[in-house]
Amino acid sequence: MRSVSLLMLRASVALLVLIWGIDKVLDVQHAINVSNRFYFGILSFPDLLPILGVAQCVLAILALVGLYRWIVDPVIAAINLGTVLSVRASIIDPWGWYLEETNNLFFPSLTVFAGCLVLLAFRKEEILVLDTRRLVKFEAPRTEPG
Repeated sequence: MRSVSLLMLRASVALLVLIWGIDKVLDVQHAINVSNRFYFGILSFPDLLPILGVAQCVLAILALVGLYRWIVDPVIAAINLGTVLSVRASIIDPWGWYLEETNNLFFPSLTVFAGCLVLLAFRKEEILVLDTRRLVKFEAPRTEPG
């Protein structure tokens, strides 16, 4: 059950990253609008966004199959942390009772980020990923006390 749960979590996070990567490639104007609205226009370069989108798609595919988790998982967590920070008002006040321009549909960003942290915390527990053998090969042998 644990292995399947971690695989489902990995797949759902990776597919979300893939969807947003594809969006950067196929709908550059939408990606610019998102960048302007939530990320202070930091990524609002029409020639750069498709390149970032392709890189994000590659990252998502690596995450989906579980390759290079030692670097891919923290990068995806950092991307999602950026999202959490950019929609923090909607996490603090999802219904807009005290803060303006919030949207309760952004609240799940916190859940996605928590899922990223779970994947980092349980990295050694995952067995349904492609780099499992590689991780086992590089771990120090365990000795039993006694």
